[in-house]
Amino acid sequence: MAQTDYYKTLGIDKGADAKQIRNAYREHAFKYHPDRNRENPEAAERMKLVNEAYAVLSDPSKRNEYDSMRQRFGDSAYGKFRNEYSERDIFSGSDINRVFDEIAKTFGYRGVDEIFSEFYGKGYKTFEFRRPGFFAAGFLLSGFLGGKGTGSKNLPFGSLGNFSRLLLEKISGVELPANGRNIYDIIRLTPPQRTKGGPYAYFLKKTSKKLVVKIPPGIKEGQKIRLAGMGEPGKGGGVPGNLYLKVVLHKSLQNKLKGFAKDIMKKLE
Repeated sequence: MAQTDYYKTLGIDKGADAKQIRNAYREHAFKYHPDRNRENPEAAERMKLVNEAYAVLSDPSKRNEYDSMRQRFGDSAYGKFRNEYSERDIFSGSDINRVFDEIAKTFGYRGVDEIFSEFYGKGYKTFEFRRPGFFAAGFLLSGFLGGKGTGSKNLPFGSLGNFSRLLLEKISGVELPANGRNIYDIIRLTPPQRTKGGPYAYFLKKTSKKLVVKIPPGIKEGQKIRLAGMGEPGKGGGVPGNLYLKVVLHKSLQNKLKGFAKDIMKKLE
């Protein structure tokens, strides 16, 4: 288990793009589809691992986290990753069932609902949500290696209103993915700090976090520094928001500079 590598599972390089990842998943899903492997029970277990690998590598944030662990822990990365990510985390927001159904329609095999019910038994459930002008459907994985997973067939979470989101969460029984909100604040710098740049100790009161902000040399007053992922946390597998810091010059220094400029102008008159 510790030796598992998602890239090797799909047979792709670390630099593979989204299209290559999806194509690799299609090939493996076709190869290990149970309708083609009725005499090979091991194919189902292989298919589960292929599903997991695709769910992680097709999601930019999960892939970045896995890549980071892979770089730090080498062959032990998979074990570390699975200790932190449950099935719910891994499959949340995945389009895996849509890709699987495309294969089924093309080759006449059974679709995702039948196959996943066979793979995961009672742990696999589907749901649908309909209202005028809106349709959403998804799947749930529970009791699967002790975790819980969610995925989507046609689920534009970002477009849901609060009422629709709460209703759909009640129907599905899980918290839907929601991206965290951005945080906006100011950072007060002295003229030398703005000119030279470099590390700057900053305390974000809203989250009680101590951060070290890298100030770009020559940054101008009013410009914003973006810290990706340092905003409010996401929910249900959603990505965290960003932190935007607006550069402001210390008022006392600003007034001194204005007074100094006025003095120079008077002398030049």
